[in-house]
Amino acid sequence: MLRYAILPVLMLISAVVRAQSVYIEDLTWTEVRDAIAAGKSTAIIYAGSTEQNGPHMALGKHTFIAHFVAGKIAEELGDALVYPTLPFAPTGDFVLKTGHLRFPGSVSIDSDLFLGVMSQVALSAINAGFKQVYLMGDHGGGQSELKLAAENLDREWSSHGVRIRYVPDVYFKESTQSEEYLKAHHLATGTHAGSEDTSEVMYIDTAHKWIRKDKMAASDLSTEPATGVDGDPTQASAEMGKVFVELKISDAVAQIRAYRSAKP
Repeated sequence: MLRYAILPVLMLISAVVRAQSVYIEDLTWTEVRDAIAAGKSTAIIYAGSTEQNGPHMALGKHTFIAHFVAGKIAEELGDALVYPTLPFAPTGDFVLKTGHLRFPGSVSIDSDLFLGVMSQVALSAINAGFKQVYLMGDHGGGQSELKLAAENLDREWSSHGVRIRYVPDVYFKESTQSEEYLKAHHLATGTHAGSEDTSEVMYIDTAHKWIRKDKMAASDLSTEPATGVDGDPTQASAEMGKVFVELKISDAVAQIRAYRSAKP
């Protein structure tokens, strides 16, 4: 009898926990509707990428980071939900095999398609009833398209009480801060799959499935064509990754709050 008495309580707890998720893919449409009605007026749309990250790190690096950081941003804001993380971005040329397309597994979509997809995801959020939409990306390719998408949509929708904005600080400001941190600690800097990127993945990779520690090796621009790495992942650590990930979160939240407090 006790088992049957406890069952409804457990079901209620399960429903509350599920409804508390900030990721809309975890929710039903009625839960999203009710969350918006209860004050969740902000949509976070954060693009990742699927690209080579050297022999030591999984292709989903940017997507993993974007998904994690977006959730933390939403939790910090308190009034936001997160749209599904787009795992694709411009990463190279198919014909010339430039950029990350030099390596198997990398995925690319062109600039126009990326712009269109991000714009239509934002329009979906507007259609759902969100009054503030923030676009951001974890991959360098596509940043200008995110900016353009936000500007175009904001121009169209601001008169209707809806604001759409691009959040570059989560990428550019954090990158600068992380490079300064590495220099201050006499660690190698780099442009791709080095200690910064690898540390961030180490921090969020609680299942220990995205890093191949036995494949870690320093590489610079002279060897990058063969490795795909510019930096030294052997210097990475989860502790350092926590610092960098928290910079992304705080930089994004600060910029969003600045947008909100700015005079119309």
